Amino acid sequence: MRKKLPFTLSKDQSFYESLNDWIGDTLYDELPERGFDLRDEQVFMAFQIEKALQEKKVLFAEAGVGTGKTIAYLLPAISYARYTGKPALISCADETLIDQLVKEDGDIQKISDALNLNIDVRLAKSRDQYLCIKRLEDASDFGYGDYADEVEESLPGFVFGSDSLEKMYPYGERSAYPELSNDEWETINYNPIQQCASCDVRNRCGQTLHRVAYREATDLIICSHDFYMEHVWTKESRLRQELLPLLPDLSMIVFDEGHLLEYAAQRALNFEVQSETLIKLLEQVMVDGVRETTLEKIEQLIEVHALFFDEMEDYITLNDGERYTINKVERLKKIALSAIRLADELLEEFVFDGELYVIPSYDLKMVEEYLEQYTYSMNLFATDEEAIDWMEDREGDWTLVIMPRLVTDILRNQLFNQRLPIIFSSATLSVDEDFTYIQNSLGITEPLKFSVQSPFDYDEVMKIEQHVTEDKREAVLNIMKNRQQTLVLFKSKQAMLAFKESLTPSERELFDFEGDRELSAMIRDFSDGFVQGIASYNLWEGLDLPEHRLTQVIIYDLPLPPQDPLFDAKRKHTDRPFETVDLPFMQLRLRQGIGRLIRTERDAGIVHLLVNHEEVKLQSSYEDLFPVKIQSS
Repeated sequence: MRKKLPFTLSKDQSFYESLNDWIGDTLYDELPERGFDLRDEQVFMAFQIEKALQEKKVLFAEAGVGTGKTIAYLLPAISYARYTGKPALISCADETLIDQLVKEDGDIQKISDALNLNIDVRLAKSRDQYLCIKRLEDASDFGYGDYADEVEESLPGFVFGSDSLEKMYPYGERSAYPELSNDEWETINYNPIQQCASCDVRNRCGQTLHRVAYREATDLIICSHDFYMEHVWTKESRLRQELLPLLPDLSMIVFDEGHLLEYAAQRALNFEVQSETLIKLLEQVMVDGVRETTLEKIEQLIEVHALFFDEMEDYITLNDGERYTINKVERLKKIALSAIRLADELLEEFVFDGELYVIPSYDLKMVEEYLEQYTYSMNLFATDEEAIDWMEDREGDWTLVIMPRLVTDILRNQLFNQRLPIIFSSATLSVDEDFTYIQNSLGITEPLKFSVQSPFDYDEVMKIEQHVTEDKREAVLNIMKNRQQTLVLFKSKQAMLAFKESLTPSERELFDFEGDRELSAMIRDFSDGFVQGIASYNLWEGLDLPEHRLTQVIIYDLPLPPQDPLFDAKRKHTDRPFETVDLPFMQLRLRQGIGRLIRTERDAGIVHLLVNHEEVKLQSSYEDLFPVKIQSS
């Protein structure tokens, strides 16, 4: 049901004029009367968003920590959603940010209570954040571990019972299983090879039930950047299949921590070919009754596919990130084309096998869909010179990743050329108020933009100490002796894991390491003081732990982007790659990392910046980024 506007419309004023008046009254009078701080920067930001709504344009809203960005965009977003009859979307960088936005004492609940708005807010998490019943059954049947059986036993009775649809409710989110490690979760969660439309338990699936719930939102839908970009890339194909898009029609979009949208777009646009997945799927349909011709084609494809990955290992080079550069020689292309030919022939054979009904329909559909994606991906690798590709080693499973091209053109055509108000909100969208880097990365032309500083007196509450050392491990352990609640930030997963491996068992007890279990659960335990340190390569932005919950940040290394195929592709498009790609990336990342420390007027603490003798040569490029002067240890 459509909700009432929080203000009255009159014949003498347009909606936008009335919205402008209401925002002013609310931020200057109503909220301060209820204990909220009055911040001129917040008022300015809210008025700029109202302008973007009226002009239906993209707005870069850069506002420093403490300006109250969330309330500044929530007030116009809720009003506009109720005016248009379509929900506003708040897209966050990751699931941790979502959880913090909707927590019981978060800004949404606060303004809902203060203004009696009764805000209808619903979550649309990434699909890999939900349990897959089919994969859980496989994990339990094949004895992956006790964790699979425990999850299965915890499911609602209607999942495998005969309860009516009326008794069903959403379940199966990643956050419901905090003690599972990421590796364990990834054996039972949704995987893109699953064919949900053909699944015989889809009506009892937690993801399906969540989707029904969030599509009925009247005010706000909150999702991650990854999920929103998956919605963009799959919208047309889902409509062709007579399926609903992942998200309903929207009135506007807010990208919170919007500088990270580019990386979500890249992840969503990737096509992947795993060394083991194809083989497992094909072996699954080699059942009694399958025709001999089909079995021969399966065996031939498995042989060529295995040869492709065996040969690939001779033509890859590991960089300083997770991605291996591929020397794409003609032999690899020829093997890929042979695999494509066999996959096409096998798809033709499956037409006849499908009529015999010897292969379970769900398994057959899953293999057919995967083969179609497989041939498309391998064809990109073999024939598209503009494609960007690399290899990744995922726990011993080689994965070929192909991205058709840089995402700017696709984003421009499918997102930014619509007449849809789009707000990018972050403390770090520019370098010295120059938005060129993010504009070029996303393919945005002629946006509205502004930058306002934080209202905090950093000289009184923050200290930045630089340690020039070649032994960063020892430096971290020495710093941790002060017993402060500490966030340690690493430029990459590899850097974090190398640090972890260097520690003794007793030293590791000082930290929770990202990936060991569900991230939001780790953050809660850290916030409650059950562990002194949390080590992460993703929490450069979004973490909001005021006062005693976080009093110390250690930046382990300068967050320069890796020398890998993806960033190399960006570097090829400029005459000055270090100045236009590497440095802006590092500078934005550093500003975000330091911004984790001071979140409210009551916060105080210290940032430790660890640099070796090579990194310190770049000091002139980062020392002016910070709100206080760097001190030497």
